[in-house]
Amino acid sequence: MVILQKPVPGLTEDTLDRFVTRAKRSAGLRGSVTVLVTTSRELRRLNQRFRGKDTPTDVLSFPPPPLAAKGFAGDVAISADIASQNARRLGHSPAEEIKILALHGVLHLSGFDHETDNGAMARREERLRRQLGLPIALIERNSVPKILKRRVRRGRPQSSRRKASASQRRASPESASRGRAQ
Repeated sequence: MVILQKPVPGLTEDTLDRFVTRAKRSAGLRGSVTVLVTTSRELRRLNQRFRGKDTPTDVLSFPPPPLAAKGFAGDVAISADIASQNARRLGHSPAEEIKILALHGVLHLSGFDHETDNGAMARREERLRRQLGLPIALIERNSVPKILKRRVRRGRPQSSRRKASASQRRASPESASRGRAQ
């Protein structure tokens, strides 16, 4: 089940529900998943309540409690606000970003933990996002060196080489990078 508490351009509950079904199948996750797309304010509240972190985040996954009904795989909460910001920064649509975050959440519900699994989740996420036709995956882009993050479009890093004027070539690395988003 999908709940779009905050609308996302180009995305309907049915479209996201179909995507989550494909993502679950691809990840080998059985059972139902509830996906809530809401505000950063709500994600901050959930992050504080369940993780003790008083800050908004893009996606949270909640595995089922021990006594949950059989056939329930868990919940995923996504910030539409952060997804829109990331999409704008990375050059893809907010709807695609929501799907990237939903895939990330589904992988967590499948038992993956990128903080402790020595890259297993990152490799799986990268493979599945290609299979599902998504731009660069969440873990993948967070591991890309900062200089390339600005150049990542449609899942492929653009060349880091660029033509520079003589004055730019003489500038120090510090002065060349000031003022640009990281």
